[in-house]
Amino acid sequence: MKDSTVLQLAPTAPVAASAVAPGPKVPIPVPSKDAIDVPSNVQKQPWNTKNLGLRLAADFTSAACAASMVAPLISIIDRSIMENASGRNTLVASLKASFRALLLRPHTMLFSKPVALIFMLYGGTYLTANTLDTATSTARNASATHVTSGTPKFAASSAANVGLCIFKDQVYVKMFGPGGPPRPVPLPSYALFALRDSLTIFASFNVPPLLGPVLTARMSAEVNRTVSGTTVAQFVAPAAVQLLSTPIHLLGLDLYNRPATGGVGWAERWALVRKNWLISTAARICRIVPAFGVGGTVNMKVRKNLMERLV
Repeated sequence: MKDSTVLQLAPTAPVAASAVAPGPKVPIPVPSKDAIDVPSNVQKQPWNTKNLGLRLAADFTSAACAASMVAPLISIIDRSIMENASGRNTLVASLKASFRALLLRPHTMLFSKPVALIFMLYGGTYLTANTLDTATSTARNASATHVTSGTPKFAASSAANVGLCIFKDQVYVKMFGPGGPPRPVPLPSYALFALRDSLTIFASFNVPPLLGPVLTARMSAEVNRTVSGTTVAQFVAPAAVQLLSTPIHLLGLDLYNRPATGGVGWAERWALVRKNWLISTAARICRIVPAFGVGGTVNMKVRKNLMERLV
């Protein structure tokens, strides 16, 4: 009988971790930022801050040039409309007296309070529109010559113009209104003045960039070489809207000149507005064409010329 031999294996001693030679580390690839596909609407664009200080100076310079050109004439026309509406003077007589003063005593007229108020009004309006364009071109990384025509520009320009114009009107109506101690301007007059100015601002800043290309496409090449459709729209749009804004303006003045406590009915107010509608519309067109036609064109072209040097 054979003995069975059992082979026993000696237990293997555990291998110390330190005895194992470390192998080479395999680098884990990490995609770079440029390799990540980011949607175009999420990618951050750098701001266009090139010559930003000089661009803001160009905004101010173009606004000041335009306002200084139109302020004397607009001041004269505004005074004549105020005096005619209050019965203090006729429109023609007031214009004659003011132009006589401008010719004989120009320094007195040019540095007067009424002219300074008009300079403040339109200089502030142009400057607001200009700086909004600069802010937009900076944030969107657009060219310094970029010009907007949307709701933000209308809202900002209207806010500046309405606020400054209401301040100007409440001073003018006390200076050139009916005799007697000045009275507070009623709230309905402020509301009507705000509506009047909003219509004018919309027609002056928002309509020309939209209407200009349409007019350019319809004008002959020969006419386009002389004047652009945008320039034509810059004159026509503000003037045309005066047919709507003038009666609003006259009603606001009448509410101050003849307070509601005096028992004046709406039929009487409408009769006065209708009586002065055409002549006042003509006067306001003569006022608006310099303000937003000549002034708007000067502001636009001076700013464009300065900005083209800063691109």
